[in-house]
Amino acid sequence: MTSIQEYKLGKILIEGKTKQVYDLPQNPGLCLLLSKDRITAGDGVKAHDLQGKSEISNTTNGQVFQILNEAGVRTAYVKSAGPKAFIAKKCQMIPIEWVTRRLATGSYLKRNTGVPEGYRFSPPKQETFFKDDANHDPQWSDEQIISAKFNLNGVLIGQDEVDIMKKTTVLVFEILEKAWSTRNCALIDMKIEFGIDEEGEIVLADIIDSDSWRLWPAGDKRLMVDKQVYRNLTSVTSADLDVVKSNFVWVSKQLQDIIPKSDHLVVILMGSASDLDHCEKIAKQCKALGLNTELRVTSAHKGPEETLRIMREYESVMNNLILITVAGRSNGLGPVLSGSTTYPVINCPPLKAETMPIDVWSSLNLPSGLGCATVLYPEAAALNAAQILGLSNYMIWAKLRVKQLNNFVTLKKADKQVRGVRKA
Repeated sequence: MTSIQEYKLGKILIEGKTKQVYDLPQNPGLCLLLSKDRITAGDGVKAHDLQGKSEISNTTNGQVFQILNEAGVRTAYVKSAGPKAFIAKKCQMIPIEWVTRRLATGSYLKRNTGVPEGYRFSPPKQETFFKDDANHDPQWSDEQIISAKFNLNGVLIGQDEVDIMKKTTVLVFEILEKAWSTRNCALIDMKIEFGIDEEGEIVLADIIDSDSWRLWPAGDKRLMVDKQVYRNLTSVTSADLDVVKSNFVWVSKQLQDIIPKSDHLVVILMGSASDLDHCEKIAKQCKALGLNTELRVTSAHKGPEETLRIMREYESVMNNLILITVAGRSNGLGPVLSGSTTYPVINCPPLKAETMPIDVWSSLNLPSGLGCATVLYPEAAALNAAQILGLSNYMIWAKLRVKQLNNFVTLKKADKQVRGVRKA
């Protein structure tokens, strides 16, 4: 085999039990991961050919990374390359499996006697294991990872990098947990891996498929549809393999169209066209969080009937609707809308230094019976809208969580640059 689709294959960079990784000499910085029709367990002691597994695995992996890439998680995944392969950023892999658990089961119970099966971890339990088949992937502490002094693509893995990967691990689990909950499936635990790309960035890498997690439909262990079914077999028949394969196919089908529909709208209403610049800033922040927006000009003082007509127009066609009002001086727009609709209303007045106390007060000092919120900055208005919509849309929720993670990573990197004693 010399090529897959339009990609000319170079040398095999690494070969694992269930995949091969090829260099792509004509595509610098990229590699191709090709799945095998092979299933293994027990560090490869148990292994069987499973016709069609490569295609199922590749499809599932692509669906999972579509979710994570859409949410904004930094990943190595680039695109599919046919039914059995995908393109990824070339990385140097960190030899650690990062495991997240929502319920206690499996090996955790053996290592933590006295903990009952099904014990719920809130927040999720995060563990790390050194990839070493000969020693059955021993559990490692943060201190062991740091002391190993892994240096990959110029990045020395220290406490900062471990902290970032631990937070990212839990984030990935929680995003996929929320996704699976829309299919009435409980994500029990999962494992992921990280690499350092050629720009020195930590990225989620490798493959995430039915080998990577425990998945219980309706939260019932007896209905498990993951590789644990194969692990539990004391002897393996062709009929058993058919069951395992059908479970994997079921998982892949459940992931189809799992990304929520974009069926929401944030309407930004300004009291005057002179407020357009402020409204554009709000719309830009909303776009970064995956929110659909529309801008309108209307005045509750000068055209109250038209203002209410515009509101009714959106109420008649949208179920997931947020109204952001932008009005300075005497803000009648937000309170009038709030008193006339059951949808959320957020005031974000275009403040000027010389009139700030008066403008803010007109948005805050509301009559009884009104519940519109007031924020001062465009970003805050967008975040408030996203938090409301994220209650029923896991992808918007995920974008908010990724934003929080990115804030954490930015601070970590900034602190790392400036820290160190400066001698007098």
